[in-house]
Amino acid sequence: MAEQLDTPPWQHNPEGKPRRVGVEIEMNGLTLDQVAKVVADYLGLKVEAIGRYERVIRGDPAGDWIIELDFKLLKEMGREVRQPHHWEDDLADTAEQALAWLAEEVVPVELVAPPLPLPRLGEIETLIDRLRQAGAKGSSDGLINAFGMQFNPEIPSRDSHTLLAILKAFACLYPWLWQRANIDLTRQLTSYVNPFPSEYVHQVIATDYWPDQTTLIDDYLTHNPSRNRALDLLPLFTWLDEARVRRTTDDPLIKPRPTFHYRLPDSEIHLPEWGLHSAWNDWVAVERLAADHERLQACCAAYQHYLDDPLERLFGDWIYELERQWLVR
Repeated sequence: MAEQLDTPPWQHNPEGKPRRVGVEIEMNGLTLDQVAKVVADYLGLKVEAIGRYERVIRGDPAGDWIIELDFKLLKEMGREVRQPHHWEDDLADTAEQALAWLAEEVVPVELVAPPLPLPRLGEIETLIDRLRQAGAKGSSDGLINAFGMQFNPEIPSRDSHTLLAILKAFACLYPWLWQRANIDLTRQLTSYVNPFPSEYVHQVIATDYWPDQTTLIDDYLTHNPSRNRALDLLPLFTWLDEARVRRTTDDPLIKPRPTFHYRLPDSEIHLPEWGLHSAWNDWVAVERLAADHERLQACCAAYQHYLDDPLERLFGDWIYELERQWLVR
C-alpha cells in the first residue's frame, strides 16, 4: 500500500495556478538507458538520445523528463560528433572512454522530472517502486555512494513575509529534519547539504526579523553565497532579483526559478520503505508551521531561548520539544 503524500497548506502559486514540484533522484545499479526505459514505459512515451550520456522523454504536458549522468564534462564530451579513423577524434574517444570508465562507479544516473502539479506526485512514488524493482541502488548500498533526492516546491507567493515564514520554519525544524533524514555518512562528508551558519539562524529566527525583500536577499547572500545548503534559496532569489544575486556569485549552475530548492534528503531508492513521502511529508510539516503565524513566532522564540541557554543545549532536547509542542502534522 502506497504511503500517503501530505497536502501543503498553500495549493496555488503566485499566479493563482496549482503549485508544482520538480523532483530529482540520483541512483546507480541501472544504466542510463535502463532508467530511461522504465520512465518511458510508465509514461507511454519515447526516449530521445541527446549525446551519449543524456536521454530526454518528451510529450508530457508538464514538460520534458531528463535522465543523465550527473557529470558536466562527460555530458559535454558525449555531445561531440567525431569522425572515425581521425587521430584527434580517436584520441578524444579514448579519453572519453577512460573518463566514463572512472565515472561508472561514482557518478550517479540522475532522473529529473518536470515540474509536476501536486496531484501528480504519486507518479514519482510509482516510478521509484518500478526503478527499485529494476535494480536501482541508493546511498547506503555502497560505501562511496553519496546520492540525494532533491525537490523544488513552487513558491505560493512572492510576498517576502510568506517566503521568510517558510525559511524561519525550516530553520526551527532543521534538527528534526536532519535526524529524520538519517543522512548517509559519505554524503555527510560532502559539503552539498551544509546547514545554515549559526549566526544566520539566530538572525532569521528572531521574532522581530521581518525585513523587506531587498534586505532579506542581502542578508541571505552575506551568510550563504553558496549553493551548498540543505535549503538552497539562490535559485529563488535569482528569480526575484537576478542582478543582486549575480553581484555576489556568478556560479553558472544557479538557475533562476520560483522554487525552494530542498537538497537534504538521501536517495535510498533500493529500500522498500523509502519513497518521496519520506521527505515530502516532512517538508509539508515545515510549510504547516510557516502558515500558522502565532505558532511560528512562539516556536522561533522557544528555539532562540534553547540556542542561547547553554544548560538547555546541554540537558534539553529540542527535537522532543518540536514533536511535543510545535509540529503541525
